[in-house]
Amino acid sequence: MPSEIVETTSQPSELMNTDSSLPNFVKYRELIGSWVISYTSENTQQAYLNDLKIFCAFLDETRIDLLQVRRTHLNVFSRVHETTTDSNASVARRLAAISAFYRFLLLDEVIERSPADYIRRPPVDPDFTATQALTQREALRLLDAATEHSLRARTLVDLLLSTGLRISEALNLRQSDISEGRLLITRKGDKKAAVYLPEHTLRNLRELTATTGQEIQTSGNDGRTPLVFLTRTGKPWQRTNVDGLLRKLALKAGIRKIVSAHVLRHTHATLALEMGVALHHLQDSLGHKDPRTTRRYDHARSKLENSSARIVGSIFE
Repeated sequence: MPSEIVETTSQPSELMNTDSSLPNFVKYRELIGSWVISYTSENTQQAYLNDLKIFCAFLDETRIDLLQVRRTHLNVFSRVHETTTDSNASVARRLAAISAFYRFLLLDEVIERSPADYIRRPPVDPDFTATQALTQREALRLLDAATEHSLRARTLVDLLLSTGLRISEALNLRQSDISEGRLLITRKGDKKAAVYLPEHTLRNLRELTATTGQEIQTSGNDGRTPLVFLTRTGKPWQRTNVDGLLRKLALKAGIRKIVSAHVLRHTHATLALEMGVALHHLQDSLGHKDPRTTRRYDHARSKLENSSARIVGSIFE
């Protein structure tokens, strides 16, 4: 479901500064930008922007104006993408983004009626995920490639594989969040949670930050400690750069799968179930509100008792 729209006084996201040759996108760039920044999550902004670009490309091919779209156009868009390589889940997500865009225009009185009302959406199995996890052997090869690349790469790959953190949770970590045996993270909705931290992962984090965790100096005027994952120039590490690095590491490791930060989270969940972690413990470890989300990773297994990070983390020691 789309994130809740909130009032904001921010300027259009930097995402809107990317060049685009799509006529509809260029024509309504300012309007699209206003919609995008109504979402607080950068991941949501990026995903919805990409989905709308795909829709604009479809409209450009058929010479339809973005503000003249009818329900029939959306149904054709859905059927075209269902019959190509897109999964039902991908099509449903794109339609959700498009629907959110037109609802935004409706609330802003740009249009009088949303063409996305009552559109047909493809059926989606709530227990299915198209993401392909790495095998244990592939995960170890990826970690070896990361170790050869850099300390930062090794630390992040180890952290994601061992704990199953979301990439946003990992990249938002600050040095003060690290402590013996646990990691303090910020879940969706700015909720704080403590995650079990394997010893080898803690060692990597300590080495990366070059701190014992006992006396950490604050930086900046906000009194917060530095982020754990920074670029060589001291800037926050971005998700797109992380996924680019993971693709390079996968290629070096001889892994013929699309590897992203989300794939590593999926790998953690799959390995946890294979090793016997109970589904409800895994749900708690991953921070899933809906048990159906966790059940997508359960490919015919069940039973156990314990933190998934404690179990899976032992693989990467």
